[in-house]
Amino acid sequence: MSGITHADVIIIGGGIHGSSAALQLAKAGKRVLLLEKNYVARHASGVNAGGVRTLTRHIAEVPLSLASQQMWVNIQEHVDDDCGFEVTGQIRVAENESDKKILSDRFTMMQSNGYVHEEWVDAVDVRNMIPSITPKILGGLIARNDGAADPYRTTTAFRLKAQNYGADIREGVTVKTVVRQGQGWLVDTTAGRFSSEVLVNCAGAWADKISAQFGEIVPLKPIAPMMLVTSRMPHFLSLVVLGTGRALSFKQRTNGTVLIGGGRLAWVDRDRDITELDFRTLADSARTVCDLFPHMRNASVNRGWAGIEASMPDGIPVIGASSTEQNLYHAFGFSAHGFQLGPIVGKILSELIITGSTNLPIEPFNISRFAVSSQAPAGAYPFAT
Repeated sequence: MSGITHADVIIIGGGIHGSSAALQLAKAGKRVLLLEKNYVARHASGVNAGGVRTLTRHIAEVPLSLASQQMWVNIQEHVDDDCGFEVTGQIRVAENESDKKILSDRFTMMQSNGYVHEEWVDAVDVRNMIPSITPKILGGLIARNDGAADPYRTTTAFRLKAQNYGADIREGVTVKTVVRQGQGWLVDTTAGRFSSEVLVNCAGAWADKISAQFGEIVPLKPIAPMMLVTSRMPHFLSLVVLGTGRALSFKQRTNGTVLIGGGRLAWVDRDRDITELDFRTLADSARTVCDLFPHMRNASVNRGWAGIEASMPDGIPVIGASSTEQNLYHAFGFSAHGFQLGPIVGKILSELIITGSTNLPIEPFNISRFAVSSQAPAGAYPFAT
């Protein structure tokens, strides 16, 4: 068709999930076109804490997270880059008896479901692993094979590998409308019109605008988790430390700087694509850090930032086929914990598109759940960092 660029699959959104899907589909021989309105890894996928975490995930996410972890262990083989991935272990600590009960209940629930990657450690073990932590800690839940990676480097590696397999990735292209064209799709953008047999919605905080065009209304909320990084400090921490009753994600990087996150939110204007840091909330984060690590009172903050992403009311993403349209697939709403899932989500989308099925249990992530209820399903767990 004159003036229209055609592909087998069009992916909207250049975060880690869109880039991962582009890689898997291009590797399988599909002609892939990825459209990104900013640049790849501009928002959540490039500016998060880089946590590669199986620890304390929603029970529905656990099979996907464990499968993704196997890909992370061999990430160099998948994208020709180690992505700065290091196995450090991640631990969620109990500051009080309430925290301890939450983590103890979690441990019991995971054991009853046959999962053994989360391990309870007592207060003495925590202090032996983290000598600089406050002696008030009562214990913690640890996943020893968890770690962290460089988020921007990782997403870029997926993008470059996808391009090596022939994927056409176009940045600075905003999608305006998507309409049916026979059994396929016609996508009108700021850079012209494109067509495909299959459409994949990985548009992050803007994904509801795509799904709504086909009657799939979802209660997506744009959020912007804030991050702080300190100036360099002498080495004192190897593990990634997470809070339980209080929001915290805390790790020291190899260059000595300390990265502080945990889901505290900036102000967001999605339509203008901007965020503004909330310094009162950042002060709360700083207090939590100093309570857990008293020596951090002498640390100096170097900079802070936030990226826009999508949160769902039940805390888990949308992954899978559209409930209203053939050849339309979604992967969005990862609610501040989607980075680690990036490798497996791309694989799942590729399997669904090419074979029509996947062996992983994705039923809890079906978009149709919001046509019935936006309440958290049984097994929901209140951790998003």
